[in-house]
Amino acid sequence: MKSCCDDTKQPINETPDTTVALQMALVGNPNSGKTTLFNHLTGAHQRTGNWAGVTVERKEGEFYYNDNHYHVVDLPGTYSLGLEKTSVDEKIARQFVVDNPDSVYLNIVDASTLQRGLYLTLQLRELGVPTIVVLNMMDVAKKRGMSIDVARLSAQLDCPVIPISLKQPDSVKALYQAIEDYDIQQASTLDIHYAPAIESALTSLSAGKTQSSRRQRLEQLLVADETQATRDAIEAETGEDLDFLLADSRFEQAMLLAKSVVKEQGKVTRTSSDKIDKWVLGSWTGIPIFIALMYLLFLFSINFGGALIDFFDLSAQALFVDGGRALLSSLGAPEWLIAILADGIGGGLQVVATFIPIIGALFLFLTLLEESGYMARAAFVVDRSMRKLGVSGKAFVPLIIGFGCNVPGIMATRTLNDERERILTVMMSPFMSCGARLAVFALFAVAFFPVGGQNIVFLLYI
Repeated sequence: MKSCCDDTKQPINETPDTTVALQMALVGNPNSGKTTLFNHLTGAHQRTGNWAGVTVERKEGEFYYNDNHYHVVDLPGTYSLGLEKTSVDEKIARQFVVDNPDSVYLNIVDASTLQRGLYLTLQLRELGVPTIVVLNMMDVAKKRGMSIDVARLSAQLDCPVIPISLKQPDSVKALYQAIEDYDIQQASTLDIHYAPAIESALTSLSAGKTQSSRRQRLEQLLVADETQATRDAIEAETGEDLDFLLADSRFEQAMLLAKSVVKEQGKVTRTSSDKIDKWVLGSWTGIPIFIALMYLLFLFSINFGGALIDFFDLSAQALFVDGGRALLSSLGAPEWLIAILADGIGGGLQVVATFIPIIGALFLFLTLLEESGYMARAAFVVDRSMRKLGVSGKAFVPLIIGFGCNVPGIMATRTLNDERERILTVMMSPFMSCGARLAVFALFAVAFFPVGGQNIVFLLYI
């Protein structure tokens, strides 16, 4: 079996042994290059389904290297593996890690935002699962004037750290070799140092429980009914929520670790993305740019999609109505059957066909915004406004998806962390004007407002 790896990548055996040598899982933050690496490793040898009990997509694949067969699972992107309130995606990732402690986890970390990625890395190391840290986007980090001491980072995490850049396929060769050389038996656990009140509670829980690991005691402290009094005492002593104290300790350790291995080299070069972010995330420019892009969305949908309505209308009429009538008449079908099939069903298909160009143009523009990364930035820009509705800026994305169709918009609410926020967003989603409604609005705009129809439709969405 052949992977996507071509001549520029490490050679792959064409007739490998079918024995599964190692199960691997890719885990990392969203937009860290995790799925890109998954596609690089597995190529076309992928299977897509859903995780049990939920509609979150599950991707699996396989590749071969030096007669070894590797099975790979692409876990949903996550920022945390904690037991605190998390989204469905994060719960799936954590449950997989807990249920599969013998799998090897490729932890993909964006080298240009090392501190943020190390939070998840520390949680993996705390769980003690076999981990190989993959520092992706090293080229971006270098452009930003960052020099990362990979050897020191590997020593402090006590696991292999492999720097790569997926834009340079040759850099991935070291990762293949690290996967082959990795010894699961040498996997160790890295202890995180928490606030004194938490450390004292963990010590108390360990008394008389020689078989209880530090991770098990921590989970007991977080969720067990018998430790409720201990949790209350910690929160009373510190004045902070226990989940916040744990997260704060991990963030602090991630920050110290990043500072110890990252050195700034000369003047930091700002990337084109940084320069664009200055404008699209600016306090004075963010909202105007957002409104302008939404206007362009409708302008493109009405003008480009509207120009194709007549073509789709006439084509559908010729194919489904006139063509169907001619075909049925030549076969000697009775008039009532022709009326039902050609005029009824065919006419219905003709009406549906007129929606295609408007909806297609809308989805095309939304896809461009999503792939460019602007949608995530738009969520940040509108966060303050969304807070007034009782939800965070993250809820903006499912609502925007509702412009295309309310059903996937509602499904997208599973990415929201808070249950109350998910319910509120689900209830608001049906009030978003979906693509089907936009097509109706566009038809009326074209019919009654030949000039400036896009302005009328745009005003309906403000």
